[in-house]
Amino acid sequence: MKVISHQTIQSLNITPRQCVVWIYESFAQKANAQLPAKISVHPADYDFFTSMPCLLESKEGSNHRYFGIKEVHRIQGAVPSLGSDMMLYDANNGDLLALIDCDWITTMRTGAVAAVSAKALRKSGASKYGFIGLGNTARATMLCVLEAEPEKHFDVKLLRYKDQAESFAERFKGYTNVRFEIVDDVKELISDIDVLISCITSADGLLVEDEKLLKPGITVIPVHMRGFQNCDTTFDRVFGDDTDHVKGFKYFSQFNDYNEIGEVLSGNDPGRKSDEQRIIDYNYGLALHDVVYASKIFELVKDSDIPEVEIQKETAKFWV
Repeated sequence: MKVISHQTIQSLNITPRQCVVWIYESFAQKANAQLPAKISVHPADYDFFTSMPCLLESKEGSNHRYFGIKEVHRIQGAVPSLGSDMMLYDANNGDLLALIDCDWITTMRTGAVAAVSAKALRKSGASKYGFIGLGNTARATMLCVLEAEPEKHFDVKLLRYKDQAESFAERFKGYTNVRFEIVDDVKELISDIDVLISCITSADGLLVEDEKLLKPGITVIPVHMRGFQNCDTTFDRVFGDDTDHVKGFKYFSQFNDYNEIGEVLSGNDPGRKSDEQRIIDYNYGLALHDVVYASKIFELVKDSDIPEVEIQKETAKFWV
């Protein structure tokens, strides 16, 4: 069994553009994958352990059929408070192939999904983006946006929070296809943007109390599901990454013209039906993407000299 650390994954120098390609590939596999809804337990208050399994389809030419189960946890007071790991198996024989640190995978696949969804659902000619919440997930999203379309110029508004907006802009100073503007007010942020991406992890109430301020043609992507529930029943279209994961949302039965984003990426749904439609997209986070990323990383390192644990198992039936 390989032990694939965060440092090992970082050393592979996987590009944001490659991350985007893997998202398209994983959504293309969704129909033939087994993807149960994630299950959570709560040890105390807001602490949780969430189990996320997925079995990928068999692929011609591959020596393995991959099954993975990712475990995500958030424990108040722990440093860091949020962490994730995966066990990756060969479903053909049950062999445990790798134990993988999933922090990089979670961040980059989340950012790549947001970038891919924004491109698929934005109105024609859209180039003005707004970001609320400027942590690692927002950085991953911005990396994927810029590197997936290097020929396109983006004007990006950042909502000021402490010194994060300045730090965010500094991170991307080497990119020539983006211009940043820092604003102090949500109303100013949303006044003239085409795509609003929120990466905040918690919200007390609504981020835009009057949803009518979100202009026709806007695409809203609440990466962590928070702060835009007043859009659920009023926006023209609602998308999710997987119906089983979002059908428990409070207003799911009142969604207008709902479908999965994968249907747009496959060409089975037009996505935006006019440049006047307001669209909100909920990507709950799928083990499908995690297992695809993990399998790709395993393939990259399987023959390399990284730590390995020998698992000695019985090869015949045993009695107790």
